[in-house]
Amino acid sequence: METALYCLDVLENFVWSYFGFPAILAMGLYLTYLSKGVQVRHFPHVVRNFFSFLTQKSDGSAGVHPIHTFFACIGGCVGIGNIVGITTAVQLGGPGAIFWVWVAAMLGSLVKYAEVCLGMRHREAISGGGTVGGPMYFLKKAFPQWNWPVKLFCILMCLYGVEVFQFSAMASSVSENFAIPKIYVALFFLVLVLIAELGGVKRIGAISSTMIPLFIVVYLSMGFYVVALNLNVIPQVIYDVFATAFTPAAPIGAFAGASIMMAMSQGIKRACYSCDVGVGYASIIHSESSEKSAARQASLTIFEVFLDTFVICTMSIIIVIVTGTWTQPIDSIYLVQNALAKYFPYMNVFMPIMLFMLGYSTIITYFTAGMKTASFLSPKHGRTIYYIYSIVALVTFSFIDTTAANTVMSLVLAMLLLLNISAIIALRRDLNFDFAEKQVSVASSDAILAE
Repeated sequence: METALYCLDVLENFVWSYFGFPAILAMGLYLTYLSKGVQVRHFPHVVRNFFSFLTQKSDGSAGVHPIHTFFACIGGCVGIGNIVGITTAVQLGGPGAIFWVWVAAMLGSLVKYAEVCLGMRHREAISGGGTVGGPMYFLKKAFPQWNWPVKLFCILMCLYGVEVFQFSAMASSVSENFAIPKIYVALFFLVLVLIAELGGVKRIGAISSTMIPLFIVVYLSMGFYVVALNLNVIPQVIYDVFATAFTPAAPIGAFAGASIMMAMSQGIKRACYSCDVGVGYASIIHSESSEKSAARQASLTIFEVFLDTFVICTMSIIIVIVTGTWTQPIDSIYLVQNALAKYFPYMNVFMPIMLFMLGYSTIITYFTAGMKTASFLSPKHGRTIYYIYSIVALVTFSFIDTTAANTVMSLVLAMLLLLNISAIIALRRDLNFDFAEKQVSVASSDAILAE
């Protein structure tokens, strides 16, 4: 097992260093040029669209309310990766990794936007009302002469949909902090995941819309308190971030130092993992929205990435840097917990609860997306096979180091990313970046039904 995991780690670093992050940078730069920097230029419209959807009442039309799809996706986006996975970037790449996290988020937000826009554009109506979409639908349009890209995506999404890293981190945190045997924790969480999945996107949106806002308010309040008490070191932190983004990071404490390539690779791949750039699950979820405008619905993904990366991930990294815990030789799952424990009591109780809130909302979102691709791949046996695989995988990885689980998920993400970017390139003429207006005639229900 150790040899296999070592080989996977080497393969993951190779794929991300030479294919993954160059693809994100190239595609993100191209879409930024194509849209004339719409993610920055029209960001106020992005925020305005969000609040417009937030106050919009259901009009009784088929499909899921746009804000429910948003919270379902943000539930998958804002997860344990924002606290655990993202701090791994600094552990391995140094403070400069946060700069590349920002770069990846800025460019990657348009890659994620393109996924959702194409999912909306090529979604299909289903009997009984509503729509379905995602990469398995627009890949057919991108590569009509081949069937294997669709099958490959479905297989990879089935693997990625069983979020072994988040489940492992959540089970480990609760088990170790509350001294409960891990097998009982894993089985209990597994039952909760299956219950949520049975309710579909609407139930996931309802769960996430309760958990995520509460987490954001509490976590950011604690983070700002820590930053306020360490204002004297903030200038040095800012200097270290920009200095080590372009120069090798020297060894500090347990930190062994890192090259520029390591900082770039770690920052970009952890940002992609955290905000789910290139995965395609957001396209699957958003395609069920009752909103008629593809561009307007897709604009919500820019807000998702901003909230996920520039707000929450940045706060996690700043917390571990200003407190110095990032140089400690400990599992990344405990970095933020140890940092906050210097200022707040009972973090051994509070952190597992917080990780549960994040992990649960993320796992059920991914699980639903994976289930949909399994059903697409095999309408008759897909759900049954997926249930069996997910139970075995989640329980098994609960007893494997979280770093190994993170490696597996990161490798699958890289393959999904390359596949989806290929489809975006092929269908680039179908993209629409005009989400500033309320109505954009890109993918109306009438057009979908007509197709």
